[in-house]
Amino acid sequence: MKRKFTSILFLFSFLFLSLSSASAQNPQAWKALEGTLNFYVCNDTGRNGYYDQKPIAELMGTMAETIGPECVFAAGDVHHFEGVESTADPLWQTNYELIYSHPELMIPWYPVLGNHEYRGNTQAVLDYSSISRRWQMPARYYSKVFSKKNLSIRFVMIDTTPLIDRYRQDTLTYPDAVRQSREAQLAWLDKTLSEAKEDWVVVIGHHPVLAETSKDVCEREDMQRFLLPIFEKHPNVSLYVCGHIHNFQHLRRSGLSTEFVVNSAGALSRKVKETEGTVFCSPLTGFSVISATSNALNLYFIDKEGKVIHTVSRSK
Repeated sequence: MKRKFTSILFLFSFLFLSLSSASAQNPQAWKALEGTLNFYVCNDTGRNGYYDQKPIAELMGTMAETIGPECVFAAGDVHHFEGVESTADPLWQTNYELIYSHPELMIPWYPVLGNHEYRGNTQAVLDYSSISRRWQMPARYYSKVFSKKNLSIRFVMIDTTPLIDRYRQDTLTYPDAVRQSREAQLAWLDKTLSEAKEDWVVVIGHHPVLAETSKDVCEREDMQRFLLPIFEKHPNVSLYVCGHIHNFQHLRRSGLSTEFVVNSAGALSRKVKETEGTVFCSPLTGFSVISATSNALNLYFIDKEGKVIHTVSRSK
């Protein structure tokens, strides 16, 4: 009887693990995420393949076989901890090239600078565009439009570190931050959003406007001071997507049409709890998929097992 019970228990455990695995990485389930245009968002990745970075990179490649993303938006901190020294820095290999090596990830990557890039040579991050065909960073802040069939979507990539006083004032650690004109970038952002006529507009930066975090509150206060008035002025901004906090968060602010999204780290995550405006939060590592049609915009939080744990939806 004991042997029979043990056999049944083993069989049950095997079936449970098999079903869990199938649920975790199921191309049929991933196919349901596909829109007219699809995109990846990843950030806070640069850990030389350690922790969850390499498995998540492989997952991104495997999932790309099904949903076919147009590109990857890298929302900062591709390099921990001191940025890079040059375009020949070995960290380009150990943090990026040798990690995101799946054939389906040989697509354009559109990055923004994070605070860790600002600890090193920020110009080298831009200049790497001349070294890697897939690394496409034309400026510190820029805009990219995608169109297909009856759909158009604009991604507005911003440089958030120079918007925050604590980085501008720490000239020893972040020497390039104070050299960037905050006023020029904000004027550009306002003009770009004013002229945006696409079906959907998504703004991507590294630092959050809204989030629960143990990081200095002054960071979010500066982000709110400079960006909330712009989002109030431009209700066409459907999503603000960022990283920096190393967990998944979806938040709303009363009176604003913009949904605020924190994408989790693609390597090592942190704990999180609810705060004012929280719709969803999770301490899991992972990345996000953005799927767009002419009447729907969805952002899916994907954990390291390949499961959708939350969806941010906009519709028309």
